[in-house]
Amino acid sequence: MSMLFSPASVGSLALRNRLVRSATAEMLADDTGRPTEKLADLYRELARGGVGLIVSGHMFVHPGGKAHPQMTGIHDDDLIPDLQRLADAVHLEGGRIAAQINHAGRQTRSDDVEQPIGPSDEQVVPPGRGARAMTLDEIEATIDSYAQAARRAVEARFDAVQIHAAHGYLVSQFLSPLANRRNDEWGGNLENRTRFLDSVARACREAIGPNVPLLIKLGLRDEAPNGLDIEEGADVVSRLAGFGIDAVELSGGVAETAGFNILSGIEIGIGEAYFRPWAKRAQPATDLPVILVGGFRSAAVMEEVLESGDAQFISMCRPFICEPDLPDRLAAGQPAASCVSKNRCWPRRRGEGISCKCRGVDRPQQSPSVVRP
Repeated sequence: MSMLFSPASVGSLALRNRLVRSATAEMLADDTGRPTEKLADLYRELARGGVGLIVSGHMFVHPGGKAHPQMTGIHDDDLIPDLQRLADAVHLEGGRIAAQINHAGRQTRSDDVEQPIGPSDEQVVPPGRGARAMTLDEIEATIDSYAQAARRAVEARFDAVQIHAAHGYLVSQFLSPLANRRNDEWGGNLENRTRFLDSVARACREAIGPNVPLLIKLGLRDEAPNGLDIEEGADVVSRLAGFGIDAVELSGGVAETAGFNILSGIEIGIGEAYFRPWAKRAQPATDLPVILVGGFRSAAVMEEVLESGDAQFISMCRPFICEPDLPDRLAAGQPAASCVSKNRCWPRRRGEGISCKCRGVDRPQQSPSVVRP
């Protein structure tokens, strides 16, 4: 029997298979962060296509944490009815959806954010703006913003909550010695740099109660000089269960290493599962279910990774942009995703949202072979 299509669960949440649509910046909200009907249609199509769990695109927990234009917000109770329509669209197709909550910190491209903030003062950081070090009061207020966002997700009928702690956004910034140069209880050694994540996770758990699954997307390493390394990343993984986390999605890279976590030119059987070696380092540190992202394309590689125990779930982003019904296609015998990994998914015009611009482009033809780490 296929492990990929075997039923599984994350905490109390039963899932129809082990395929996860990784959080993707859909850019389908209005200027205030209110999600559009087009976003509900996108989630509906994904759920209809058979994926086990959809993780929403990242939603900002505070207006000052908006990462880019047309980002969905979860910062105000007024948005709950609109967010509820997203969850309902998924549930009507028999799917499950988690809300990914995020604060951009220093890493923002939004003109709505007048003064980016982060763990430390920065003159210029990607994508090219400076940032001011957060005060102690701002840190506490931001922790509460995450908790309130998690509460709103549950009130909007989302099935789970995922904290974004990867890719150089605020939680990732606090973890990283590259971005966090504080000399108080929020910076310095790993114990202190982990304090913000610990506080956010515990506040979210208190807000949503013991039964709603709480997930995290964690950057295992920054892949940048003086950044978080794999040893510290694995140490963070070992602490997650104590923070109230139910499952961890493993990723990596920050803005300083732009493109590292979305590699192009992936061929079938070659270059797939590019975070797998990192997962093998981190997996022994935890008993939590591991969701692994990073260049999966062929069913053969997905099955082998699951059978090896290196991960319990397979997560993808770009293939679901190309083929929202990819799970049904793979279950029917299609050997691999059609995504050619050209990274041309971004909208060309306002309101268009993400979409595949490469349909009809031939990908390198190679029989699906298992990639060994």
